[in-house]
Amino acid sequence: MPHRHLDMRSLRSFVTIVETGSVTEAARRMGRTQPAITLQIRRLEDQLGKYLFAPAQRRPQLTDEGEVLLGYARAMLRMHDEVWQRIETRRIEGRVVLGTPDLYAAYLLPQILANFRAVYPNVEVDVRCALSRTLMDALDAKEIDIALVTDMPGIRAGQFVRKEPLVWVSGQHHNAHNENPVPLALLPPGNIYRDAALEALNRIGRPWRLACISESIGGLQAAVFSGFAVSVVAKSALVPGMRVIGRPESFPDLPEVGVIMHRSPSRSCEAVDCLADFVVASLLRGNEQGAASLAS
Repeated sequence: MPHRHLDMRSLRSFVTIVETGSVTEAARRMGRTQPAITLQIRRLEDQLGKYLFAPAQRRPQLTDEGEVLLGYARAMLRMHDEVWQRIETRRIEGRVVLGTPDLYAAYLLPQILANFRAVYPNVEVDVRCALSRTLMDALDAKEIDIALVTDMPGIRAGQFVRKEPLVWVSGQHHNAHNENPVPLALLPPGNIYRDAALEALNRIGRPWRLACISESIGGLQAAVFSGFAVSVVAKSALVPGMRVIGRPESFPDLPEVGVIMHRSPSRSCEAVDCLADFVVASLLRGNEQGAASLAS
């Protein structure tokens, strides 16, 4: 019997379709066109002689054969990636400047950077914190290599990383949320967190006043912890001393915001690509696990 080989790129596309529930979303995350992803799946089905997805379904639905392949495909991709990491990582070195708002630096990156250092011990990472728009200017000025920023109007589309639910917070033992008008601690103008908060309050006609403006999560936390004001933070930034408030306290629902990544086109090197890919993969995995836990 001749040897037959499964294409790893096709397997990765197959797994991504299953995890995202959409060929279109899988194509976007993998940086490919939708027809290219569809062609990979067709070739994989032709090679196996089995349908992997049930035909005529609005969302991809695995067949019995697709269910069998999924477990093996995940294991094969995991082993494939581990082999490349073990072979490649020890020789990769360099310095990478990663720019991100301090909220993401404080609450999304610590464990990721620790894991990255364990895999890539010879790569130096310089983390610089600023607001998203400032970071995009720094990226264009070639001052940073990677920008992990909030997706918002005025910032060009980037590589999707994760969704961040926004929540209202008050001090654990304070009642600023009962004041009228409600005192707010917000980021400076031009930030989507601020815009979402004010739009939501205006929509329900609840009076508000600006009590504190801060560019840093530390400043917003100080206003909340002291009972000075109510603020809006990403759900991942919740810490002891904060109390989530919402409809029972007459605060409207808030949207999710997207986190995206940009890489400097002028400085492409292995160290930059390794850090960028590592951060994206880690945050995507965390986002999917969070969504699964909320659904269960």
